[in-house]
Amino acid sequence: MNVSQRTIRNEVAVDGIGLHSGQKVSVNIKPSGEGTGIRFVRTDVSSGKDILATVDNVVDCHFATTIGNGVCSVSTIEHLMAAFSGMGIDNATVEVDGPEVPALDGSAGAWVLLLNRAGLKAQKQPRRYIEMVEEVSFTEGDKKVTLSPSGTFYVDFTIDFPHPAIRAQRFRGEINRKVFEHSVARARTFGFLKEVEALHRNGLALGASLDNAVVIGVEKVLNSEGLRFSDEFVRHKVLDLIGDLYLLGAPLKAKVKAVKSGHELHCNVTKFLMENPSAWRLSGAEPDYPAWTSRWGYSLTPDFAAAATA
Repeated sequence: MNVSQRTIRNEVAVDGIGLHSGQKVSVNIKPSGEGTGIRFVRTDVSSGKDILATVDNVVDCHFATTIGNGVCSVSTIEHLMAAFSGMGIDNATVEVDGPEVPALDGSAGAWVLLLNRAGLKAQKQPRRYIEMVEEVSFTEGDKKVTLSPSGTFYVDFTIDFPHPAIRAQRFRGEINRKVFEHSVARARTFGFLKEVEALHRNGLALGASLDNAVVIGVEKVLNSEGLRFSDEFVRHKVLDLIGDLYLLGAPLKAKVKAVKSGHELHCNVTKFLMENPSAWRLSGAEPDYPAWTSRWGYSLTPDFAAAATA
């Protein structure tokens, strides 16, 4: 039985501050047709507005994930992308009047509330899944990501910070809508107070505050309300991973084991997969592949198309 693609039922809007730019920005999220994917539209520019949220359009992944088209870009998309992924939303148009998606509360929780308010709508075409058929690993120093075949999307993520407020933390579990909304979405981004000045000098974290981030001092968390989960730090890393992997353009069926990884390694993983189709197959697609090929910008040869569904 095929699972249908989904979009949102009604348009929703929100205003906020960009975590890194510090600029006020407004976002409208609108329904979109089958096979169109997640598309960002910069409403504050006159041309070259549209940016499809796929790995081909990633232009930077230091501290946050940024997509662009050579004319304009949108940064810090990972929390909203995680919400789309976690809630099973395949198609939507995100209109944004600035260069960065607003941080809101620093998690995907507010995006989940907004998208639930919009409602979800089933569409006619079936979902397409990226299914791993062989194990692949990526290592950068002490950071590592391994993807192996699985019938579900399962994440095993470990972090280890030499700080008394964090130390070693591990999250393991299948990621479905219920798990995402209740156990991952509300985990906030975090940063160390001692690094703020350096970030500001580099034009980063200009909009960060105790309202949209967990701030860590010399020995403890400085937010008066404390943590939302005892292991909120690793849960937020899982959130970032989910958002970054959704840049594949379709939901992933794989066991993902990550150790100390971040945006840059995640983006390298997605790029590698797109360049090595023998490691995965595409399931749930219509035989003629019209939407899939346009979403990734590939002109498929018959041999490649056959390999992708073998």
